[in-house]
Amino acid sequence: MQKFSTFFWGLVVVGGIFLSQLTTGCANIVPPQGGPRDTLPPRLIKVIPADSSTRVNARTIQLFFDEYIEIQQGQDNLIVSPIPAIAPVIESKLRDLTLKLKDSLLPNTTYSIEFGNTVKDFTEGNIAKGLRYVFSTGTYLDSLELSGSVVVAETGRVDSTLIVILHKDATDSALIKSRPFYLSKLDKNGRFRFRNLPPDRFFIYALKDEGGTRRFTKPSQLMAFADEPVFTNRQNDSLVLLAFAAEKEAGTVADPVTDRSKPKTEADKRIRYQTNLSNNQQDILEPLLLLFDSPLQRWDKSAIRLFSDSLYTPIDSIRIVEDSTKKILRIETPWLEGNRYHLVLTKGAFSDSSGKTLTKTDTLHFSTKKKTDYGKLKVRLRGLDLNKKPVLQWTQNERVIRSATLTTTEFTDELFAPGDYQLRILYDANGNGRWDTGQFFVVRRQPEKVQALDKKISIKPGWSNEYEIDVNDR
Repeated sequence: MQKFSTFFWGLVVVGGIFLSQLTTGCANIVPPQGGPRDTLPPRLIKVIPADSSTRVNARTIQLFFDEYIEIQQGQDNLIVSPIPAIAPVIESKLRDLTLKLKDSLLPNTTYSIEFGNTVKDFTEGNIAKGLRYVFSTGTYLDSLELSGSVVVAETGRVDSTLIVILHKDATDSALIKSRPFYLSKLDKNGRFRFRNLPPDRFFIYALKDEGGTRRFTKPSQLMAFADEPVFTNRQNDSLVLLAFAAEKEAGTVADPVTDRSKPKTEADKRIRYQTNLSNNQQDILEPLLLLFDSPLQRWDKSAIRLFSDSLYTPIDSIRIVEDSTKKILRIETPWLEGNRYHLVLTKGAFSDSSGKTLTKTDTLHFSTKKKTDYGKLKVRLRGLDLNKKPVLQWTQNERVIRSATLTTTEFTDELFAPGDYQLRILYDANGNGRWDTGQFFVVRRQPEKVQALDKKISIKPGWSNEYEIDVNDR
C-alpha cells in the first residue's frame, strides 16, 4: 500500500510539471509589465536583399526589426513604384516582415517601396515612419527627383488625401483606363516628392483617389493637371497643381410621392417656405430670401407686396429675382435701418413643381438692423498684384459670405456684418467676380486660383476694425 501511494503521488508531480511546461509553451506573447513606457518606433536592423541593391531578381523581401511588430492597413499604406499590376502580399511574424511581389519585375528598373504607417511596434503602437526600401533590377539605381505642391483651387487650401500620379501615356483616356507608373502622397502642407526616378518624360496629375482605383472616375472628382509634360532631368521645384472638380457633386433628390389612398387635406396642399430672417431681423446689407423645398413652377410678382411702418406704407422700389434652382426668391430694396416692415404674400402668389400652392394669404412682420449693429472695417493688403484682378473674399467654414473686387490695395466699409472671418483672394482671370472651375477633357483649361490668407479677422459691432496683411506671408 505504501509503494502504491508513493507511485501515485510521483505521477501527480510529473503530470503537474508536464502540464506546466505545456501551458508555458502555448502562452501568448505578453509585453513586460512595469518600467518606463516605450516611445521608440521599431528600428530596422537588416533587409534581404540589402537596401540599394542592384541586379535584384528576387520577389521576396525580408525586413528584420529590433522588436515585435505588427502591420496596419498594409495595402493602403504601402506604395510600390513603379506600380505593379498585382498588389504585393505583406505579412509579419514576431520581429520580421515579409513582402512578396506577385507581379513580374521590369528589367533595368529602379523600384522603391514606401511603407508609410504600415509598421508599428507590438506593445505601444509606435509607427516606424519614413521607412523606405530601394533596389534595382539593373546595374545602377536611378536617382532623379520630382517635387511640388497641390492646392485646392477654389479654397486655396490643402487636401492631404489627394494623390499625385505620373503617366507615360499622353492621351486623356490614360487617366481613366490606365494604371499610373508612379504615385506619391501629399504631406500635411500639400507637398509631394518622387524619388529614384529615371530620366524620362511624364504627365503629372493629382486625384482624389475614390475607391482606391488611382483613376479618374467622375466629373465631380477632384483632379489637377499640368499644362505641359514634366521631364525628370530638368528643374521642376516650382511645380504647383491646382485641384478642381469640373462639376459639383449632385445631391440625391427624391421624387415627390403622391398618396392616393385618401384625399389631401388643406395642409397637404400648402406650399412650405423659410426665410433668412434672424430673430425676425433683416440684414440691411442683404436681400430678404424666401427658400422653398421644391422648385417653383409659377410665381406672381404682383401678389408679393412690401410695406413699411405701422401705417403699411407701400414700397414700390422692390426687385424680385428667382435663382437658377427655382427654389429661392430674392427680395431686394434699399432697406432703412431700424425700420418696421411687412411682407404680404397673397393667396396663390406661387406654386411649386409638386402642385402645392399658397392656400391663404401670409404676412411676415420684421424689423431691420441698426447701423450700430455693424462694425467699420479697413483692410490694407501689402504685396497685392492688382494686374491679376484680385477679389477679396470673406469666408466662414469655407463658404463665401462676402466678396469685393479690388481696384486698390485698401478696402474700406462703414457697415460690415460682425463675426469671425477667414480671408482669401480670388485671382479673377475673366473678371466675372466669381470663381470658375477648370476643364480637362476636350478643352483643357486651368481653374482660377484662390490664395488663402493665414489671417483670421474678427469684426465687432460698433467698433472700427483695422487690419494690415502681407499677402506673401505664408
